[in-house]
Amino acid sequence: MLVIRRRCGESVMIGPDVELEILDIGYSQVKLGIRAPREVTVLRKEIQLTKDQNQAASQALQAASLDQLRGVFKGVSGSPPPCSHVRGSRPRD
Repeated sequence: MLVIRRRCGESVMIGPDVELEILDIGYSQVKLGIRAPREVTVLRKEIQLTKDQNQAASQALQAASLDQLRGVFKGVSGSPPPCSHVRGSRPRD
């Protein structure tokens, strides 16, 4: 990890396009300004962690749901019966 000391109003460049500026220094926090192109995603770490956890939980749930559906439809063959309650569907003559 690179550690750099900066004072209020000073900046750090990350590559040619991303600039981090120290806007304010308080007792227990630092306010950062970030200048970056729109195509660069900038997220707080806790937001990224939550996103990753949600995606992992979703994938696990999807796999479990698919296994459950396989069990429900196991042994079912042929096409399902026509749905007469669907709007616009009429028996053909």
